[in-house]
Amino acid sequence: MIGLKKIGFIGTGIMGEPMARNLMKAGYEVAVYNRTKAKADRLLEEGAEWCGTVKECAAGRDMVITIIGSPKDVEEVYFGPEGVLENAAPGTYLADMTTTSPKLAVRIYEEALKRGLHALDAPVTGGDRGAKDGTLTILAGGDKESFDACRPVFEKMGKTIVYEGKAGNGQHTKMCNQIAVAGTLAGIAEAMVYGKNAGLDVSLMIDTISTGAAGSVQMNIQAPKILAGDYGPGFFIKHFIKDMGLADEESRAVGVDLRVLETVLDMYKDLAEKGMEEEGMQALVKYYNW
Repeated sequence: MIGLKKIGFIGTGIMGEPMARNLMKAGYEVAVYNRTKAKADRLLEEGAEWCGTVKECAAGRDMVITIIGSPKDVEEVYFGPEGVLENAAPGTYLADMTTTSPKLAVRIYEEALKRGLHALDAPVTGGDRGAKDGTLTILAGGDKESFDACRPVFEKMGKTIVYEGKAGNGQHTKMCNQIAVAGTLAGIAEAMVYGKNAGLDVSLMIDTISTGAAGSVQMNIQAPKILAGDYGPGFFIKHFIKDMGLADEESRAVGVDLRVLETVLDMYKDLAEKGMEEEGMQALVKYYNW
């Protein structure tokens, strides 16, 4: 391990906790902050340093990583007198791995540049399984030199690490990912509902079509959960609604009408209104009275 050693990690939820753990296993000195301290307890038991504030977690680190909730949360964590930008020392590398607004990513990059900081937007895909296994796909935007410096750290959390170009491009690429996932999930749900109502053995049907043109990572992960009645969150419905809302907003900004995305977004909003926002994305099948 060369270069970056001391890492401040902000956000120890479903994704952040295993990501921070993988860094610790790789020998990095990891200090953590989370609004709810209990969500960091396991990491603290394993040797992470607790920080009581964002300011404390950002100060004196070689790199600060954030993976939190919404664009509003990201803005609060980065800006203001108690934020990351104000308290990280010049030369620190910053990587926001939250799925958030490309415009906000550019704003963070520009403010960081003024302060001698190196900011990347580096959202991830791969879900909680990828976070635990260290096989996430990491989509990075910002300066290539900053990406190269942070790559050894990213490699301890992900398997596919891609430099997508200028600041904001990591987030734009994540928008594309979520757009594609939305349509894929809807297709899987509809295939399963159709198969069930046609009298098929749905498990056999999934095993069959997953080996052909309909096969996908999402089918391999989500269909077995649906068949097992497992609607636990590998990724919360509420967070997917946030992501799709961002993608819808960005698509409108570039003059694109994404009808499938908008339809799937409305379906998930309906489930959230019925109290399912804390369930996993695979619960989309419930929209069809599965």
